Amino acid sequence: MTSTPAAPRSRTGGLDLLAVGPHPDDVEICAGGLIILSVRRGYRVGVLDLTAGEAGTRGTTATRAQEAAAAAEVMGVAARECLGLPDGGLAMDRGFIRSLVEAIRRMRPRVIVTNFPDDDHPDHVWAGRLVKEAAHHAGKPRFAAAGEPHETARIMYYEGRRPAFVPSLIVDVTEAMERKRAAVRCHASQLLTAAEGAGRETFLSSPRFEEWWLGRHSYHGALIGARYGEAYWIDRPPPVADPLALFPAPLRPVLKPAP
Repeated sequence: MTSTPAAPRSRTGGLDLLAVGPHPDDVEICAGGLIILSVRRGYRVGVLDLTAGEAGTRGTTATRAQEAAAAAEVMGVAARECLGLPDGGLAMDRGFIRSLVEAIRRMRPRVIVTNFPDDDHPDHVWAGRLVKEAAHHAGKPRFAAAGEPHETARIMYYEGRRPAFVPSLIVDVTEAMERKRAAVRCHASQLLTAAEGAGRETFLSSPRFEEWWLGRHSYHGALIGARYGEAYWIDRPPPVADPLALFPAPLRPVLKPAP
């Protein structure tokens, strides 16, 4: 999609961040703030949809591809691709792993963000598991797949519909929230209500979706003293050279009780 000319190349020679979602719209809904902020900071960011969403209740494959392209434009990512795996049929399949390994070797991301593998939707579960499996094999020279071996520094997991973890970190996405909302709204086929003629109502098209969506961002934001936040889980602690730099507010002196 659109490129960001000023964005630096990753040390891997590819992307700094690759957001992998099981369907078009998943990364916008769950990680759009991180994506937008990363692009603004000059990082090269890409999106990989594992499926085209062809088995979804609403929207044609062509319509969803157009919506995904429009959302990529709004977020400003360097590239967006669809791997073409079967919607509703994700599984720990050797061929699926190979396809994802080849995508990772081609895009060469420093960090991958994807769905936490504990969710209500089976495709969301398998997406997280497939990414972990493929990221491991992508760095192994003897794994039979096209491309030069590539090791990803870390996988970050976003929440799906279910609040499935205690966050390892929360990103303040307040300044990116309006653009994130605009990116989500690009997926109009999924968000239009049944009254607007878009077919049977789903969770995304129901009136309660936006209330739930904003409420979750507000809750995570409140935990870090921000208006809106996105929660992420990492399987091991990230290295921190200067812990005090994580807390920009001035430290308050401890007040001693009056004698």
